Amino acid sequence: MELDYLAESIFASLAVRKKTIATYRSMYRCHIESKLGNMEIEEITRSLIKETIFGLPAQTAHMTLAVIKLIFREAMEMGILEKSPVHGVRGPKLIVSPRRFLTWEEIENCDFGKYRLHVRFLALHGLRWSEAVALTEGDIRNGKVYITKSIHGATKSAAGMRVVPLVSEFREFPKHPRTLRKVLKPYGVTIHSLRHTYAYILKKQGIHVTTAQRLLGHSDPKVTLAVYTRVLDSEIDDAGITLTSMINGAHSLEMSELKVKHIERGIPAKQN
Repeated sequence: MELDYLAESIFASLAVRKKTIATYRSMYRCHIESKLGNMEIEEITRSLIKETIFGLPAQTAHMTLAVIKLIFREAMEMGILEKSPVHGVRGPKLIVSPRRFLTWEEIENCDFGKYRLHVRFLALHGLRWSEAVALTEGDIRNGKVYITKSIHGATKSAAGMRVVPLVSEFREFPKHPRTLRKVLKPYGVTIHSLRHTYAYILKKQGIHVTTAQRLLGHSDPKVTLAVYTRVLDSEIDDAGITLTSMINGAHSLEMSELKVKHIERGIPAKQN
């Protein structure tokens, strides 16, 4: 059986979202098909798989390898193969840079043109783009935003179905993300960065991380914590100011208490 035939059979039978299947097919078509597609699956070796992902950008290599692993795992479960040639193959080391986001002060001061309300809404409610596009006026009632679907159908996970407080004006979103991407690009951020802005706002306002997890629709609390543990340079400076004020305040209190004790004991205060 050729890999092309096996892969298409597996993609057609997977019980996952259409968007996920489209991603699998895209990765297969772009990076796997030309090198392994016409080969019999029994002829595919670890060396050939390593050659397939060699030279690809790290993230692309990992996604391509994940698709190959998926195909051979399903083949084993179907009884077509007894052993997977991809077992033990590792992709290149991923170096993930922290995603940049805008603070609320920056959101207020940046010029987003006619999409100002859309950017504010995302930054203050934390919706994913696919959720925001699917949102209608009927989903906003009683001072809350009811997030029950995405443009792909269901939300990303069960945790994605949630209710968040309505705190800014809603305006229907454009059908394609290119419009918002264009106005955000000059500031070095993406649409998804606005979810990080929302998380950061929640943290700054003292919202507990478990509450933030529900508001953001994260199924894994580690994802929320990854954002909550982010620290801006300005916060380092603020910490120094806070600690200095605490020390100075404690010293002033200590001197005041000492002065009171001296007065009570009739000890003259020291002259400077």
